[in-house]
Amino acid sequence: MSRTPAASARPPAVLLPYPPEQVGVAGLVATVWDGLGAPPPEPVLRAAEFFVVPYTRTAAALPLLERMPRLRVVQSLSAGVDDLLPVVPPGVTLCNARGVHDASTAELAVTLLLAALRGVPGFVRAQDREAWESRSAPALADRTVLLVGYGSIGAAVEERLAPFECEVVRVARSARTAARGPVRPLDELMDLVPRADVVVLTLPLTARTRGLVDARFLAAMKDDALLVNVARGPVVDTAALLAELGRGRIAAALDVTDPEPLPAGHPLWRAPRTLISPHVGGNSSAFLPRALRLVRGQLERFLAGEPLDNVVAGPGS
Repeated sequence: MSRTPAASARPPAVLLPYPPEQVGVAGLVATVWDGLGAPPPEPVLRAAEFFVVPYTRTAAALPLLERMPRLRVVQSLSAGVDDLLPVVPPGVTLCNARGVHDASTAELAVTLLLAALRGVPGFVRAQDREAWESRSAPALADRTVLLVGYGSIGAAVEERLAPFECEVVRVARSARTAARGPVRPLDELMDLVPRADVVVLTLPLTARTRGLVDARFLAAMKDDALLVNVARGPVVDTAALLAELGRGRIAAALDVTDPEPLPAGHPLWRAPRTLISPHVGGNSSAFLPRALRLVRGQLERFLAGEPLDNVVAGPGS
């Protein structure tokens, strides 16, 4: 947790992607920048103390940080902050958007999982050809799902898997007991992979998780197992995945890729048994009300000099 100094007579300068009246903090005066178009003028940047990074516009925001000498808090609207961590100035508190994307990302993870298992992409292609191609496909029922990463998004995925009559195995950085059962430590991951019919990745991108799903991991997966990635593209070794997909031994459903955006002509587009969505896990109608709720609460705590939520780096982390 991070503690910010109590508000002084001079209200702190705030830079937001939403109009203050939409955020709903009483008496808030802020400059609005949504990440599109020209950045705020230099006087605004020099005065800014609390900066909410516009969602999906982090690349445009990164160069501004070094031009904010009074900056005290950077609030991301993404769950993952691997792109911000290296560039947030020393002494500045960085907060992520834990909780904002749980519902939306969990919905997409289950959507990709079910669509890939039941062969929905093939049905769509057959519909385009007006071809009635009936066939049997695997069900989720009676399968084992390995959740790799058991933060708030991983737990939300499990909540949505509960009615599907499948076994869920949970893995996180360290062992603990969660509401739905034991969470196994990451050190045991390779003992668990061969058991899984479906592997769902929901873990953050860190030095430890970059390339975690490598050739050894993929080779340990069952024949006909499904890999679902709603985490970050570089968690998976793309070359190793392409090699395994090319053999037709496993399937993949990917909301994130490495590289990203996936360029035209990249072999992942045409890899067998592969379903790709363009990093839309958190980008649904569920996002805005939850984002506004987070920003409102964080600003109220900041203005009152209270500890902030979701601190991942900086003072008090």
